[in-house]
Amino acid sequence: MRVSETPHLSDRPVLVVDFGAQYAQLIARRVREAHVFSEVVPSTMPASEMLAKEPAAIILSGGPSSVYAEGAPSLDPALLDAGVPVFGMCYGFQAMVQALGGTVEHTGLGEYGSTPAQISDTDSTLFNGQPSDQSVWMSHGDAATAAPEGMRVTAATSGAPVAAFEDDERRLYGVQWHPEVMHSTFGQRVLENFLLRGAGLSGDWTAHNVVEALVEQVKETVGDKRVLCALSGGVDSSVAAALVQRAVGDQLTCVFVDHGLLRSGEAEQVEKEFVAATGVDLVVVDAREQFLGALAGVSDPEEKRKIIGREFIRVFEQAARDVVGSAERDGHPVEFLVQGTLYPDVVESGGGTGTANIKSHHNVGGLPDDLQFTLIEPLRLLFKDEVRQVGLELGVPEGIVWRQPFPGPGLGIRIVGEVTAERLEILRAADQIARHELSAAGLDREIWQCPVVLLADVRSVGVQGDGRTYGHPVVLRPVSSEDAMTADWTRVPYEVLAKISTRITNEVREVNRVVLDVTSKPPGTIEWE
Repeated sequence: MRVSETPHLSDRPVLVVDFGAQYAQLIARRVREAHVFSEVVPSTMPASEMLAKEPAAIILSGGPSSVYAEGAPSLDPALLDAGVPVFGMCYGFQAMVQALGGTVEHTGLGEYGSTPAQISDTDSTLFNGQPSDQSVWMSHGDAATAAPEGMRVTAATSGAPVAAFEDDERRLYGVQWHPEVMHSTFGQRVLENFLLRGAGLSGDWTAHNVVEALVEQVKETVGDKRVLCALSGGVDSSVAAALVQRAVGDQLTCVFVDHGLLRSGEAEQVEKEFVAATGVDLVVVDAREQFLGALAGVSDPEEKRKIIGREFIRVFEQAARDVVGSAERDGHPVEFLVQGTLYPDVVESGGGTGTANIKSHHNVGGLPDDLQFTLIEPLRLLFKDEVRQVGLELGVPEGIVWRQPFPGPGLGIRIVGEVTAERLEILRAADQIARHELSAAGLDREIWQCPVVLLADVRSVGVQGDGRTYGHPVVLRPVSSEDAMTADWTRVPYEVLAKISTRITNEVREVNRVVLDVTSKPPGTIEWE
């Protein structure tokens, strides 16, 4: 499987240089929230390669190292002498101090967490319009004690006498803290001041402009060739399909494999609402019996995942052969395959330069390398929230755009135990009630996702209708997250939980107990299996 070139969404991106920070992706997100395009690059990338991208600005991230530690990431002074606006944060700030001839010392006065900062110039580029006293989020053991020549110190804390500096002439700026995290009360304002005032950027990177750029790129890449897309009904594959449809129209054929492991109403949503809204040519493969047969008698979660992935590949390959054969008979061979890869996937697989990382749990279920298509990934430079905005711009139904993340193996890994038709119906009914009540309470946008898990191999005693019952427990797992790498359980109001529990135990006769999972990630994962 060949991989097409990475799309370009801006001629001059803001580069976020990752010095090993846990927040590098978050910085990139915050830049984009200011309507400026950003890309994450590793600190090991040579300065010449970074500058070859003609960046509009450069942001140096934090990191866990000391600038004096052996093997610590280094900052090439060429980045600071290139005339490109630069903004250093935490470790990146200290690396700037050191590279420019200032002093960084281990003072023994480290600062961690929320820290009061005193701003000495509230008319400066970074702090314009902000209060002189503000709370910032610190995480440093070393501190800058003397600013480089030409730098004006504009903030200090009790443990960092040089907590921020600015040089408008050279357009070099930095802060000791983490402005990208919400705990820095004016952090986003500081970042936007750098981008819009310090770097002079226009802040015109919008969903409308993104759609226009991506549509043109897909047109140029595909030409008059045919395209195939494995449509799962999830946000990523749906928006990718809608985007390609906008670009090449009926040259696209989508294949939707109904494996019988979807939630209530989702197959119909894909077959009717999505097609009506986008006009895609959709091939639906009903493989429900095939998947249930393959899963019969299997309880091990990893084995279930492998079976579901294997069966998906078999079904999709056959559907692809049928589509390809028909296209070839018409003299229009299929040359491209669409995948809804997102930017976090690219960054986590090493930056996405060169090859694509096709994950087994992703939209297309782990397709084999010998499929003779060129892979196009129109969303590979976008975060999930940006994909949703692009979807709305393309007219994708809101029910799909705002759909919670859903695993490729579907309900197969939300049933602890063997997957059967009866158990799937029990779980669908409980899940539908939970989703309805969370939506009615206006919590859809606050919750990243809320898996409902059926403990099929567990029976608990209960009392229903003056008699003892031995029903199944179900688990509610509401979580809040930005990227699913970490998550915390969502504090759903008790009255909403009570309504969900009452409805499930009243309306789903096989369930007599509803429990709440209050585990964060880590240590627990979002899904149970």
